[in-house]
Amino acid sequence: MEQALYDRETDAGLVHHSDRGVQYLSIRYTERLAEAGIEPSVGSRGDSYVNARAESVIGLFKTELIRPAGPWRGLDDVEYATLEWVAWFNTQRLLEPLGYLPPAEYEEQYHRASAAQATEVALT
Repeated sequence: MEQALYDRETDAGLVHHSDRGVQYLSIRYTERLAEAGIEPSVGSRGDSYVNARAESVIGLFKTELIRPAGPWRGLDDVEYATLEWVAWFNTQRLLEPLGYLPPAEYEEQYHRASAAQATEVALT
């Protein structure tokens, strides 16, 4: 979460999705979400669809990086490789549901279009 906050530096309303895991039992974790202005969001118990998208990305991560590049020497190696994979996934990987754009580029287009629309509305 701290890495994501550092990378994003946004005032936009963020939502943290979870599966009612242990982190929500942690007072410090909940306080940190509040400090960062992040709204906690959890799915209903037994709802298998809530985390399907996240689990899909985790599956890709394991299939594309963890299993093929192992065995790993240590945690530092896994952490560094994870940062590289996430950066690649967000800035270079072309995703069909996004019109074959990387997520970062798709998001940038969205914000540009939203700003243009807001300007247009303000001028009318």
